[in-house]
Amino acid sequence: MLILNFVYLIFPLFMIFCGLWSFVCNRKHLLNALLSLEFIMLGIFWVLSVSISEIGMEGYFVLFFLTLAACEGALGLSLLVSIVRTHGNDCFSSFSVL
Repeated sequence: MLILNFVYLIFPLFMIFCGLWSFVCNRKHLLNALLSLEFIMLGIFWVLSVSISEIGMEGYFVLFFLTLAACEGALGLSLLVSIVRTHGNDCFSSFSVL
């Protein structure tokens, strides 16, 4: 049982680090950055749900976190649509610093 709990915590941490690596290395397009951020949020959600169920507390905090992650995803997609409409693509190299 201890090994199973260890696996339930190692795999989400691996997911978080893979998402961070993807976010740092593949910063060419905004959609790639948003997908890697959502992957990180999914890993954090998994860690929270496993650790809260291990303690035996209520899952309301996990549902609140999931709601915030969904709002973050909707905000990111609306920003992506707005940038594609104004600039024509989501490449970071086409954006002006000014």
